[in-house]
Amino acid sequence: MVEIALGTALAAIGAGVAVGMAGLGSGIGQGIAAAGSVGAVAEDEDMFARGIIFTALPETQAIYGFLIAILLLVFSGVMGGKALTVTSGLVAVGAGAAVGFAGLGSGMGQGITASSAVGAVVENADMFARGIIFTALSETQAIYGFLIAILLMVFGGIMGG
Repeated sequence: MVEIALGTALAAIGAGVAVGMAGLGSGIGQGIAAAGSVGAVAEDEDMFARGIIFTALPETQAIYGFLIAILLLVFSGVMGGKALTVTSGLVAVGAGAAVGFAGLGSGMGQGITASSAVGAVVENADMFARGIIFTALSETQAIYGFLIAILLMVFGGIMGG
């Protein structure tokens, strides 16, 4: 009985790591992008909508972490249902770490790129689409972390097992 309770507790830690670290990356990234956007709007008031778009892009990392955290809470016994073994709990920590740390780095990188892109757009409006593409490239690391977290949960016996 202690092993099952510990596995579920480990899953709760995994959920916290997932949403906490990914949210941290998104928050820092959005702050960096917003700082660049404020400067762009100060130069050209018409940059407000485009600045909001660039500032919103790093939010996706927090969404990935949030989704993994919810899945871990639902399938781990934290919110009722079948409790996890210690082994599955450790897999849950790995899943949370995968999306959390990938989101941390990706969110910060995306914010830096978004800040530079919005600065480029204020100088040359034709840079908007290319700026979005450059900013989106940083997203791939978060997607990798999200996919690994899903695979760990499926093949680690947390979901569907």
